[in-house]
Order: sequence, then structure tokens, then C-alpha cells
Amino acid sequence: MSVVFADFVDGHSARVQRAEVSLEAGLHIAAPEASVRHWRLDDLRSPRDLAPGAGLVLTSVAEPLSRLYLLDDDMVRSLRDRAPYLHRAPPVRGLRRVAIWGVGAISSVALILFVLVPILANQLATILPARGERALGDATLEQVRAALDEGGIGGLSICDDPGGVAALDAIRTRIIGNLALPYDLTVTVLDDDLVNAFALPGGHIVFFRGLIDAASSPDEVAAVFAHELGHVVARDPVRIALRSAGSIGVLGLLFGDFAGGAVVLLLTERLIQAAYTREAEAAADLFAHTALIDAGIRPDALADLFGTLADEGGDVPGLVQHFLSHPALGDRIAGARAAAEAADTAFTPALDTADWVALQRICD
Repeated sequence: MSVVFADFVDGHSARVQRAEVSLEAGLHIAAPEASVRHWRLDDLRSPRDLAPGAGLVLTSVAEPLSRLYLLDDDMVRSLRDRAPYLHRAPPVRGLRRVAIWGVGAISSVALILFVLVPILANQLATILPARGERALGDATLEQVRAALDEGGIGGLSICDDPGGVAALDAIRTRIIGNLALPYDLTVTVLDDDLVNAFALPGGHIVFFRGLIDAASSPDEVAAVFAHELGHVVARDPVRIALRSAGSIGVLGLLFGDFAGGAVVLLLTERLIQAAYTREAEAAADLFAHTALIDAGIRPDALADLFGTLADEGGDVPGLVQHFLSHPALGDRIAGARAAAEAADTAFTPALDTADWVALQRICD
């Protein structure tokens, strides 16, 4: 076939060159300032991302960035007849490189979320001033009340019957004893039927009415209090808050703005669920055993509460569900019972009958 002329772009520069083109066993392209190309007919493609127009735009699988702009009608017809894969999408190149970069990016994010953020959170937790941690806890408690308020009354109600508050203060005083804390401890009961309790930064321990209702003795409430006090002493809540805030910040940079209500809900959920590490839970257990024995209260009372709730069957309430997420729950219950058996002390109830009744009515 005779030689025709077409515009050619080599894909390495934006310069358009006038090239001689002939169709033999393949497409022969000769441009004044470019090496001669021989494009196989099987490799010819017509890119789909170009607007339709006169002539034919070609590229080659071997040179996917190059472009040849043919206007000669006879050659265009010949190529449409002889190039079998003209309108097939070109093969994707560089998938391995993309996969390597993708794995690297995912690994980097995982390193930040699961290694660097926890390390930084642990470091910040040890140097955060008590006043700052207390302010964080105060603000978080209000967020919790607002997030769980379904009646729109400005926040979940705090139970403050004087007799019940006095009974809870008696438990607190008995267990704390002479323990030195960097801030005043605040114990709050929220009027909700969740069977749960958790600690917040700055010396806050929060009970839900549902847990007090589910307890069969004041010792069980005292045992939950001692466990959460162990988290307070170790400053576990502030570590969770800092770790969650850091993780949310990283994810926000990757997937969009995690601002406003989303942050509040995520932080609230994390703090209520109190997803501490296995080591933190074990340390809080040991602290509770010692604190309860020193106060003359049975350290296996928490195991009794778990057993009572689990025996009821059906869905396991919040507090027990959290502990059931740890495979070693049976070992922890056994540890509490062993601590009680090994203790060389006489145990007395955490409250007398009248105070226990008052605590049960704290939300009246």
C-alpha cells in the first residue's frame, strides 16, 4: 500500500510530528525525529477515551502512551478490516507495582493505627496534667449523657437520691482507704437499664442503674467499683481516649472528615465498651482483689455477678458481654475465687441491709 502521512506523538513529549505511515505485515511509522516504529496488527488499539471524529486514532500495546492520528480513508478502512483487536481495551500494565504500593500503604496505616498511635497515647497519658485529664473526663461524661439521652431532656438523668448517694460514698470510702489519687474520685449513677459500668479520664467511675438492679448484693457493686478503680489508678481511660482520638484523626485524613457528632459517638462507644487490653484487664483484676481484701470485702463477688447474669440466659448484658469478649473469662473468675480462698481475713458485707436498700433506690 502506498505511503500516507499522519500526525504522531511519541508519548514522551507533547510535540506532534509528521510521520510517513505504510501498512505491510504491520504498521510502519517513520517520523523525522523519532526512531522507526513497527506496530504489529494484533497490538493496535483505538483508545476509547477520545471523542469521535474523522479518521482513526491509534496506539499500540507496546507503546500505550503514543498516538497516531490517521485521516486517510483507505488506510483507516484497511486497518478496521485487518487489526483484529482494534476496539479491545489495552491490557492493564503495572498491576504488580500498584499491588506493592497498595500493600505498602495499608501496612503503613496499620503501623500508625496499631503501633504508633498506642505508643504515643501511652506516652501522653503519663504526662497529661491531672487538671487536663479531669477536664477531658468532665466533657466526656456530658457527651455520654447526651449520646444516650433518648428523651431529649438535655442529657441522661443522674441518680442522686441522698440515701443512695450516701451508700455509694460508703463503698467508695471503704475501698479507697488511704489510696492517693492525682484527682478527686467522682462516682456517678446514670438512670438507664444498661447492665454496665466504666471509667472515664480524670477519676470518673460511672454506673448504670441496670447494673445495680442486676446485682444481688452490695459486694457485687463494690467488686465492680474496685475493678473500675484499678483502671482509674492505671490511667487506662485516658489511654483509650487518646488512642481513639488519634485513630479517628488518621482515618479522617484517609476517608474524609470525622468531625462533630461522629467523633462524639465513636469516642462515647469506645469508652463505654472499655475495650482495654488483656494486660490492662488482668492488672485491674489484681488491683480489685487486693483492694477488696484490704477493705474486708469478698473479692469473688464479681464472679458471682457474672454467674447470676449468665444463668439468666438469652442475650448477655453489656458488662458481661464485654468480659466475654476475652477468652480468659473463666480464668479471671477462677482467679477471683482463688483470691478469696487465699485471703487471711474476715469478710463483711460492703453495706448493711438499710444502706443496700437505699443504694438500690438511688434512682427513685
